[in-house]
Amino acid sequence: MAAAGADSDPATAVPAVSTCAHCQREIPSSNIDLHSVHCARNLQKCQHCGEMVPRKLMDEHYDENHAPMNCTLCKETIDRESWDLHKSEKCPQRMVACEYCEFELPAIDLNEHQDVCGNRTEHCQTCRKYIRLREWIGHEMQCHTNSNGSAETSSARTIPEREVRPPAPVRPARPAHGSQHKRLLFTIAVTGIAVMVGSILFQRDESF
Repeated sequence: MAAAGADSDPATAVPAVSTCAHCQREIPSSNIDLHSVHCARNLQKCQHCGEMVPRKLMDEHYDENHAPMNCTLCKETIDRESWDLHKSEKCPQRMVACEYCEFELPAIDLNEHQDVCGNRTEHCQTCRKYIRLREWIGHEMQCHTNSNGSAETSSARTIPEREVRPPAPVRPARPAHGSQHKRLLFTIAVTGIAVMVGSILFQRDESF
């Protein structure tokens, strides 16, 4: 009799639950009808992530979480799920540093730049030879080991850093306004003197 009384005690009874057919959430059975009507009317299941989203916010949810993104560097349209990979490794216009001079340039131009930059030579202070930068590490490993077989340490071991800069613009020469002005005045003065001398000589000829 005591057990039967305990099972019927409202304070100890476990409330019954039902699964909403719309959002698949467990809802107390006493509220399932009201919840189902409200859920079907106001919520919508996102086809991309399965999240229940208010119908009036579905467009905003899609734009913020699932809409493709336009890369401002390469102008390609990228799925949002692939955006981080595209930005860090795939975009041909992302800025990367040359391994030889550390100059930053678009990834699409990196190979061509490094082909030229890696063929530059630097003077090795230890063996007194000029070594291509692309061969510097191998040169260091093969030619600069001590008797114990470990690499020697020297400030000349690291590849010297070189900053690649575009050539400075050539400034056009300024016109010599002062010199031209002086020359013009001199020419006018000489011409005036010549005219005066010619006039005097002409008058003398007429007098004779």
